Order: sequence, then C-alpha cells, then structure tokens
Amino acid sequence: MRYLLGLVTGAVAAVLVFFSAAFSLALFFGMDAELKLGVALLLGGVLGLLAAAVPPEKERLWPYAVLAALGAVLALPFDPVGLGPLWSALLGALAGLVAGYGLRDLDFASGEVLELLGLRLLRAAGFLVFVFAVVFPFWAMLAASLKPRAEFLQDPANLALPLGKPLRELLEGYRAVLFDYNFLRYIANTAYVAVTTMVLTLVLSVLGAYAVARLDFPGRRLMERAVLLTYMFPAIVLAIPLYAIFTLLGLRDTLSGLVIVYLAQTLPVALYMLRSYFETVPASLEEAGLIDGCSRFEVIWRITLPLSLPALASVGLYVFMIAWNEFLFAFMFLDTPEIFTLSRGMVALNSQEVPYQYLMAGAVIVTVPVMLLFFWFERYLVGGLTAGGVKG
Repeated sequence: MRYLLGLVTGAVAAVLVFFSAAFSLALFFGMDAELKLGVALLLGGVLGLLAAAVPPEKERLWPYAVLAALGAVLALPFDPVGLGPLWSALLGALAGLVAGYGLRDLDFASGEVLELLGLRLLRAAGFLVFVFAVVFPFWAMLAASLKPRAEFLQDPANLALPLGKPLRELLEGYRAVLFDYNFLRYIANTAYVAVTTMVLTLVLSVLGAYAVARLDFPGRRLMERAVLLTYMFPAIVLAIPLYAIFTLLGLRDTLSGLVIVYLAQTLPVALYMLRSYFETVPASLEEAGLIDGCSRFEVIWRITLPLSLPALASVGLYVFMIAWNEFLFAFMFLDTPEIFTLSRGMVALNSQEVPYQYLMAGAVIVTVPVMLLFFWFERYLVGGLTAGGVKG
C-alpha cells in the first residue's frame, strides 16, 4: 500500500509538472514543447517510489535535495518535454520536489492517508488552474500590446512575446497611447479622482464608523442597517436619476461630480468595514486616553487610528481600486476629452481606426498600477477584511 500510493502520487505530480511546463512554454513563449506522457508517468512513478521509501519531513531538507537531484538525472536522457537537456533537468528536479512535497510527513498506516493525499493532489491541480486563469488574460493583453496589427492578425493565437525586435518597436503602442492619445492627462485625472475619493471616504468613514461603534445615540441601530441598505442598490438603478440631478446642478462633466458619485458608492461599505474593526479595539485603551485628558478626537487620532492601520489600508485600497477602474459613471458623466479618466479614455481606443495594439497597451496601463498596489498592500487587505469577524 505504501509504495502503491507513492507510485500514484509521483506519477500524478510528474504529469502535472511536465504538462504545465509544456503547455506554458508552447502557449506563452511559442516554443515547440510537447508532453511525452509515458516518460512523465514512468519518471514520476520512480520518484514516487523513492519518496515513499523515505517520506520527506519539514525539518529535514536533504530528502528534497536528493529527490530533486535524482529527478534531474533521470529526466536528462528521456527529455520529457522535447526541449533539450537543460529543460529536462530543471523540470525533472521540480517533479522530484513536487513528489516529495506530496508525500511529506505521511503516516501510511493511518486510515486518513488516502483522504490527505487526495486533498493534496486536488489542491495542486486547483492551484495550477487558478494560476493559468489569472495569468492568461494579462499575458494575452501584454503580448498583443507589443505586436503591430499586421503581425497580430496574421497569427492571433500566438502569444509569444516578440523579444527579438528593437525596444522602440516593442513600445510603440505605449508611446502612441501615452502621448498621441493623451493618456498621460487621463492618468493624472484618474489619480486625482481616485486619491480624492479615497481620502474623503476614509475621513468620513472613520468618523461615522467610530460613532456607530463607540457612541450611544438614538437611531444607532437604524443607522447601521441603513448603511448596508444603501449599498444594496445597484449602480445601474441610480445612473439615470443621478445623471438628471447632476445635469441640473451643473456637476455633470466635472471631476468633482465624479468624486461625489464615487464617494456615495464607496462610503457605505467603508463604514461597515471600519465599524467592525473598531469594535475589536479594546475600549479600555480609549477610556485611559480620556482619563489622561485627551479629547475624543485626540483619542481617535492617537489611539484608535494607529491600532487600525490594517483596516484603513484595506479600505483605502478598496476605494482606490473602485475609483480607478469605474467605467459606468465616467462614461455617462464625462464628455470633455480634457477631463477623461482612464476608463473613459479607453472607449476612444476601441475603434476600427485605432490599431488593436494601442487598445491592449491602454489596457495594460490601466491594469498595472492597481495590480502593483494590490500586491504591495495585500497583507493589509487580508488583515483588514478578516479583522472584526470574530470578537474577543
């Protein structure tokens, strides 16, 4: 039973590694990779048997090193993806590591070993599917943004980056979008709207959420429910009434009007998130500050806000992402090209007269800043979203 499970686990691990590598290299880089299924199964089975003989443990690194070395040596003569010895050695070593990782810390005498192995293999397969689902759209967008229209139309399925061309040719789409189509101005407009919305939302939501979490006043519970109720209305329902009202007030076709709309969109959920977090901050700390002579605003500034930085970062990032990417209200409210935001300016690129390369370059420009911000503040985002879910 022990070696049978090792054989199956190693075979599945090797197939996942070699298939993913062959598929990625062929799709994303245009390389002539192919999966030799029999070789993958044989090599994985051998690595699985070796890993089952001495299952790796978290505290010991040498079994992983041995499996990686054996995987590299065994894969060299078989070339499981048809790309030569270098790729064979690298992928063989990776297959050995994955086989060892799947069999780590296993008690083969336990009745739960089959369930644990199944969950590990399903998790690995799910992770690969998730990575491809996330990477593929962005990679396709990036590859198309670096190719002229003729080259793209000649072979739309080829997602390999044309890295052999001069840098000036590769970045021609970005140069044209930034300077010929005024995307530098659109970036400045979008940054102004997003930052202003984020700052106003944080200021108002901090005051409102603190009042609901800490102060006792008539209608407190009603206010909590009303905040969520306003967030339940979809934006499309409010679009036409807001268009009519903002036209009468002279706020349509202005960035200030757009900030007001985004503020109304983001404030309810920001209030709800911060209220939940403020309730986890010990009230005794604030009471000590009040006893020491601090005013209520000084308590918020000096005690509550420093303890709430994860929540503030997650709310700020959430608001910034909405204001940066929002399209419906920007498309309806803005008519003057000088005040277009990025999402509104993208409409001008979606035309038969504009090369597809420029449209994809604009999409990359819109996407990359938010991606970088998300990865930079990811730990704060997760902490802020989960905080307040459990009291105590």
